[in-house]
Amino acid sequence: MAFETKTCFALFLVLLAACYMQHCVNGQSLVPCIFIFGDSYSDSGNNNYLQTTALANYKPFGIDFPTGPTGRATNGRTKIDIIGELLGFQNFIPPFANTTGYDILKGVNYASSSAGIRYETGKKTAGTNIALGLQLQNHKITVSKIVAKLGGLPQARDHLTKCLYYVYIGSNDYALNYFQPAYYSTSKDYNPEQYAQVLINQLSVYLQDLHSDGARKLVLVGLPKIGCAPLAIYNDGNPGSCVEEQNAAALIFSQKLRFLVDEFNALRLYTKTIFVNTNAIAIENYPGFLVTDASCCPMKPNGFCYPDSVPCTNRNEYVYFDGIHPSEAVNNLFALASYDSTNYPNMTHPIDIRQLAELMITNEY
Repeated sequence: MAFETKTCFALFLVLLAACYMQHCVNGQSLVPCIFIFGDSYSDSGNNNYLQTTALANYKPFGIDFPTGPTGRATNGRTKIDIIGELLGFQNFIPPFANTTGYDILKGVNYASSSAGIRYETGKKTAGTNIALGLQLQNHKITVSKIVAKLGGLPQARDHLTKCLYYVYIGSNDYALNYFQPAYYSTSKDYNPEQYAQVLINQLSVYLQDLHSDGARKLVLVGLPKIGCAPLAIYNDGNPGSCVEEQNAAALIFSQKLRFLVDEFNALRLYTKTIFVNTNAIAIENYPGFLVTDASCCPMKPNGFCYPDSVPCTNRNEYVYFDGIHPSEAVNNLFALASYDSTNYPNMTHPIDIRQLAELMITNEY
């Protein structure tokens, strides 16, 4: 049965790869641009210029990436890198810190490692980051530049409404805030249900702001099992067992995020928002991943790799590259299932990323 599952998914990969290659040959992408908001799951270099310990711009990070270390907290590509390829983009979306000229018309990556929905998240434990609110401010700068380059607001609006907006954030509001009582009072101020609602309320305000700046195709990604990360397990002192308190709190947030997606779709006729369920695949039981609770690279106390350390050679068998972040193999699996959820109907709601990209949405305000 495991062999059949693996064979079927291998065929699925081949078909998707063929679809991607067709886009590349035609020189077309399903959407003209992608704007990326989030944390270290998506950061591609914005933190390289900040005073922070949440850095991944050194070896062994990027060991399987075409250009080596870039700031991506994994051995190769992130989920959104792979999604971009599947959508037909020939180049990775550049980080805001490195965008120049007409690059911005293809999209911008604003994600920042250790950042959260709340402004204070991560700052006391990791240092400077670009919180979600500041990422949106950076996006406004981009929008103003697009207006100038395209010759006016109507032209810019027409362009922006066709773009994909990818928002994957919230893990640090737990791992580097709520579950850090020595630094933050949030776990004393709120129970998990209340805290999740506080985060959702703030996120809703930010999404409305994005909508006012032209966002019409939004992808909101739920949180993974943060209590199963090697760092969380190590800090809990119970080897081999996930920290279920953390998993339960993250699940509450994800459930509320799905409800928020339904709310947005009901209230905004000319907008389509989808939810990606990162827990739709039981990765710990998935064929081929043999190491689920340890990092591939030697892990620093903050979960990142030690600089210039030697990682495992069987990286495709590891769920985690460091103590927090998935390996490229896991990113590939989840990106493919998010892009085309045919084989994983619980992965996306109400449609998958490919279907969202193909939607024609009327330019109405």
